[in-house]
This record gives sequence, C-alpha cells and structure tokens, in this order.
Amino acid sequence: MPVHTITVQAQPVAQSDEYVATIRSRRSATINPQVSGNITRILVHSGEHVRSGQPLMEIDPTKQEATVASQAATAQQKLALYDYDKTEYDREQKLFADGIVSKDALDQAEQAYSNSKADYDSSVAALRTQQQELEYYHVAAPFSGVIGDIPVHIGDYVTPTTMLTTDDANGDLEAYIYVPTERASEVRAGLPVQILDGAGNPIDTTAIDFVSPQVDDALQGILVKAPVHSSLLRNLQLVEARVIWGTAPHPVVPVLAVSRLGGQAFVFTVQSAGSQKYVAHQQAITLGTTVGNDYAVLTGLNNGDQVIVSGTQFLVDGAPIIPLPAGPPATAPARVGS
Repeated sequence: MPVHTITVQAQPVAQSDEYVATIRSRRSATINPQVSGNITRILVHSGEHVRSGQPLMEIDPTKQEATVASQAATAQQKLALYDYDKTEYDREQKLFADGIVSKDALDQAEQAYSNSKADYDSSVAALRTQQQELEYYHVAAPFSGVIGDIPVHIGDYVTPTTMLTTDDANGDLEAYIYVPTERASEVRAGLPVQILDGAGNPIDTTAIDFVSPQVDDALQGILVKAPVHSSLLRNLQLVEARVIWGTAPHPVVPVLAVSRLGGQAFVFTVQSAGSQKYVAHQQAITLGTTVGNDYAVLTGLNNGDQVIVSGTQFLVDGAPIIPLPAGPPATAPARVGS
C-alpha cells in the first residue's frame, strides 16, 4: 500500500503546567450602608453599568436632616455671641489704650472673646460632621462598574452590616493562580501565562506580575497573579491557566498521524524489511502539548524517524507499504469485486 511519510524533526515545545485559576477584579466592592434606616429609593437595577459617584440608593434622611438643621441653628447662635464678644473686645482695647478701663477689664473681655470663638469653631465642626453624616444616607457608586444582585427592597430597614449590592469593574481583572511549592524555585515574575477556555484553547495571553513571598497553609501553594484583559471573563470565574516554564526541543508529529487504542497513543513508522521492502510498524508514543496542528512527542520517537501520515486507518502492524514523500492523503485501495 502506498503511504505518505514525513521525517520527524525536533521543534521548540513549551514546557507548561495547567492550574485552576480564579478571575478577580482589582476593583470589586461590596456596598454596605454607613448608617441605619429604611430604604426609600433604589435608583439602579442589577446588571446596570454605573459611573463613579452615581447615586444608587437612598436611606430615609428625615431624622438626620432635622439634626443638621438643629446644629446649623446652634452654630448661628454661637456666631452671634462670638461677633458680640469680638466687638466688646475691640472696644475694651481702645478704652484701655485711652486709659479709661483697667487691664483686668481688658483681660476679661479677651477671655470672653476667646471662649466664644472656640465655642463657635466647635459648633461649626459639629455641623460639618452632621452634614457629612447626612451624605451617608445617599449611597453612591465608589467607581465605574457593573451593579450586581440587589437583595434589598424599598422599605427594608438596613444597618451597616447589611449588604446592599456589589460594584464590579470587569475591565480590570487578574488571575489568581496557586502554584505547587515544588515549583517554588522556578516561579518568577514575567513567566508567560495562557488563560484557556473550556476546550483548552487560549483566550488571553499574559504574564505573571506578582509572586507571593508566603506559602498558603491550606493549599500548600504559592499565590501568583497575572493581569487579564479578555472581555469573555468575569469576576470570580474559575478558569484553566497554563503557566509556561520554558521551551525544550521535542519531536513533533501531525495530529492526524496519531491513533489511539485502549487509551494508548501510537503512530505508524516505516521499518525496513530488506531488499528495499518496507512494512508499517505500530509505535507507542507519549504525547505532550499541541504545537499548532502537531503533537509534541515526549517518548517513543527520535529525530529522523519516518512517520506515516496517510492511510493509517487501513494499516496494521507489519503491513507492507511503499513510502512516498508527504502529499495529499492516500485513499483506500480499490476492492476487487467477485
């Protein structure tokens, strides 16, 4: 049977391992209120894109507004006394300079002025605190992102421990990968990383930019991080990450030349049978990673071996063959009718 063959040659093949990685957003916030009260308005819905500072919810501010108004009135009262004491102190200074009042009277006026000034400043600071507290009743987005689930409803009473929603900026993601401690001497910043889809195909190529100086006690692994930018990924998504340690030369064979039997991969090689006769030899191999449309072969083949790449479905071990240079796939031999 005529078959097409190729001569095995070594090519640089990436040495890599695959690990389960978690995609995390560098900007992901769980939003809790800073005050207690009843929700009066919900201004967004789950999945909505929001900008930084955009109002999300409102907690009933009526009580706090009354507190702010009361504190503002108190500040005005303190200001009036402060202005009066300042005027009195200025007057006493002039009278003292003219020798009309005593030094004791001037000191008393100065003390009254200093007390009223401190009292007014304290009242203004208290007003600012209450005004800042009032702002907490209006919940805003901490940054631009996507709103998650909103488990609360209008009328619910919330406290600082109540989760209102989440805000995730999916455009600023990184992969959290735990590398076994056995690789501690090899892991370093700059190592290439491929993020894979469910079929094992790369959807993003990146590199490690952080290596933890500590080992995780529970996982006995070293946390490494790599930035990712694929729009197909989401915060807290589990993916496969391929860490590429380096490259080494290995023989490669076309994917279509590889057959499997009982879980064992093998190829057919050309073996001389003497007097320019050749037979197909079924050779078991150990496969590595794919390189384009080829498999890297870890064991079973050597450089220079001739591998059959056509008509393999019609071959058995020891079948006579006629080797031809690689070309279009061979067709099955014609069957002779009776």
